[in-house]
Amino acid sequence: MNTHHTWNTRVETDTDTAAVRAINAAAFDTTDEADLVDALRTDPSWIEGLSIVSTTPDGAPVGYALLTRCHVGGVPALCLAPCAVLPEHQRTGAGSAAVRAALEAARYQGERFVIVLGHPAYYPRFGFVRASTHGIGLSIEVPDEALMALTLDEDHPLPSGTVRYAAPFGI
Repeated sequence: MNTHHTWNTRVETDTDTAAVRAINAAAFDTTDEADLVDALRTDPSWIEGLSIVSTTPDGAPVGYALLTRCHVGGVPALCLAPCAVLPEHQRTGAGSAAVRAALEAARYQGERFVIVLGHPAYYPRFGFVRASTHGIGLSIEVPDEALMALTLDEDHPLPSGTVRYAAPFGI
């Protein structure tokens, strides 16, 4: 079933919590990402409207993208994590649809910057660039190409500094 679809996307609702947990648990080798989402739900970094699901035509969530508050130096930014898709729907565009919808929702809310620690071949399609070229780094060692940043507003260039994630990330 690895054909590309036009996926429906929407803000996660209270009735999606179990489905979102199932998506994250199925997409990764451990439940760490599912546990992270649960912890972020009760953290001050959670921003209403930036937890996005992509759904089948009947409304069942199959993909997920979450943006929560982080900071680059002292500047507010968003962290994209996790992004997950049920294994049977991976490589169909469900993840990309959720990410694009999340970024658009963030732009609409007036957010300016997004940070992602992820696969360097996947995230550039959304406009992410290597963070280190803008003086953005982490307090932990990660592959340089895996930390990427995006400005949602070309009038506001990326800030520089160390990324501070929400407490549940443990970074």
